[in-house]
Amino acid sequence: MITLRQLRYLASLARQRHFGRAAAECAITQPALSMQLKQLELEIGAQLVERRPNDVALTETGLEVAQRAERILAATRDLVDFARHRDLLSGHLRLGIIPTLAPYVLPRMLPLLQTRHPELRLEVRETQTKLLVEELAAGELDCVMLALPVEGAEVETLRLFDDPFLLAVPAAEKTPARGRVSVDDVDQRRLILLEEGHCLRDQALAFCATKRRDAPASLGATSLATVMQMVANGYGVTLLPQVAVDAEVRDGRVKLLRFAEPEPARTIGLAWRHTSPRKKDFEALGAIVNEATGHRASALRKAQ
Repeated sequence: MITLRQLRYLASLARQRHFGRAAAECAITQPALSMQLKQLELEIGAQLVERRPNDVALTETGLEVAQRAERILAATRDLVDFARHRDLLSGHLRLGIIPTLAPYVLPRMLPLLQTRHPELRLEVRETQTKLLVEELAAGELDCVMLALPVEGAEVETLRLFDDPFLLAVPAAEKTPARGRVSVDDVDQRRLILLEEGHCLRDQALAFCATKRRDAPASLGATSLATVMQMVANGYGVTLLPQVAVDAEVRDGRVKLLRFAEPEPARTIGLAWRHTSPRKKDFEALGAIVNEATGHRASALRKAQ
């Protein structure tokens, strides 16, 4: 009979692509891991793993079985959640969040969450969208906070708020006579963006795409704080999410300009597996996020 333990070992091997690392992740010996996988192959009646010297690869069948195993393991975790979490926002909750939200939303959200739901043990994972969605599907995260939409038929989402973009420029630059800027005013050759993999980079490129298709400045960065320092020192301009204004615009060498209507914006939301029994938890979490981030009038007034 196929066991959940065997499926967990196969899923780990599919992620690690190495018997030693998979064994360490599963907290067992390498021979024990190998034996369990051989038993799984016997139960299924097909080879799942190609064993090579100093290397390992999954067969086509092995890859498919590993993907199905991830879904089974995620459903199993959801079953445990259903049985354990009767009280709203209690127990253990694993939240994933993108780097262009974490430094700005968490400091506002966490005090409210801790005060109102002291029985909740929150574990936060900050990384890029692609990894968050993969870990959510695999059951390694309970829900994720990111920019919508999220691809995947097995994911349910909750829209939280719209986060407009402002144009951050060196303070010495001349402000347009009409007050607001348009996409044509953005010199893409001076546009400083986050490095590849950040959804904010893709959103900025999509908004600023023009017929000229000028290449943005080749100054990739891993954080908005780094980007804003580049702007402050006159290296270029950038699109800054409004949620980050209070934290990132404290330097008199930077000023913010509003875009003409319709203003570009990203939509922030929560996503979780549609099989999760904790929808009420996620809705309650979303309400706290909205409450914590709902007072941004001062940030709006900073934009010219």
